[in-house]
Amino acid sequence: MNDIMSTLRNMVWNLTHRIRITDMIDILIVAVIIYELLLLTRHTRGSALLKGLFLLIIIALLSNLLGFISLNWLLTAILQNGAIVLVVLFQPEFRKALERMGRSRVFRKGARKGLDVDRDTIIAEIIQTIMDLSKRRVGALIVFEQQTGLQDVVETGTRLNAVISAPLLENIFEPNTPLHDGAVVIRDREVAAAACILPLAEASGVSRELGTRHRAAVGISENTDAIVLVVSEETGIVSLARDGALTRPLTVKALEEILGEIYRTGNPGILSWIKFMKENAGGEKDE
Repeated sequence: MNDIMSTLRNMVWNLTHRIRITDMIDILIVAVIIYELLLLTRHTRGSALLKGLFLLIIIALLSNLLGFISLNWLLTAILQNGAIVLVVLFQPEFRKALERMGRSRVFRKGARKGLDVDRDTIIAEIIQTIMDLSKRRVGALIVFEQQTGLQDVVETGTRLNAVISAPLLENIFEPNTPLHDGAVVIRDREVAAAACILPLAEASGVSRELGTRHRAAVGISENTDAIVLVVSEETGIVSLARDGALTRPLTVKALEEILGEIYRTGNPGILSWIKFMKENAGGEKDE
C-alpha cells in the first residue's frame, strides 16, 4: 500500500513540477484526437468498442500499479499490438475519417467566388421550390455541398451543372419523371446533379416512422458537413438535416435564414443556428 501511495505521489509531483510547454501541447493534441474519435464513433457500434478499449487500458495501468504481474503481462501483450487491433475494430470509422479528409475542399481556390451576385435570386428560387412541393406534398431531397466535397455522391446521379431555378427543381422532383427518385446536389450556384444515391443513417436514434428519404438526409449529414432539406411526401413537412440531426418542421423564415447563411458565408454561423433552434424549439428533433 505504501508503494502505491509513493508511486502516486511521484506521478503528481512529476505532473506539477516537471511539465513543459511541449508536454502541454502533446497532451492537448492527444485530447483532441480522443475527442474527435469519440465524435466519429458516436451513435455507432464503434462507440461500445472504444469504451471497451479505454477500459482495457485503465485495467492495464491498474494491474501494473498493483503489481499483478501475470495480468499486466497479458494486457500489455494485447496493447502492444494496439495499432492492428484499432484498424480491425474501427475500420469503418477510419475509412469515414479518411474519406472526409480526401474529400475536403479547404485547399480549393475560389470555391464560393461571386455568390453574392445572385444570392437573393438563388434563395428565392429554392424557397419557392420547397414551398410549392410542400403544398402539393411532393417528396424532395436537396443536398447543399459545404466544405466537404460530394463528388462521389454526384457521380452516382445524373450530371446537370445547371443554374438553380424553381421550375427546374420542381420538374426534377415531379413524380414519374426520370430524375425524381433520389437527391439533388447543389454546388455553389449550380444544380450539380440529380437522382443521386445517399448513404442511409447509421444512428440508432433515428425514428422508425421516418422514411428512406429522411434517413438518407441524416445519413449524408452524418458523414459530411452537408446541409440537407427534405420535403415529406406523406405530410408535406419540411425538415433540415445537419450533423446527423433532423429538425422539423421548418418555417419560411427559418428557410430564409438558413439559405442566407449558406450563401453569405458558405457555412451557417453558430449564432444563426442558435436563433434558428430557439424559433423551432417546438418542432420535432431526431438525433
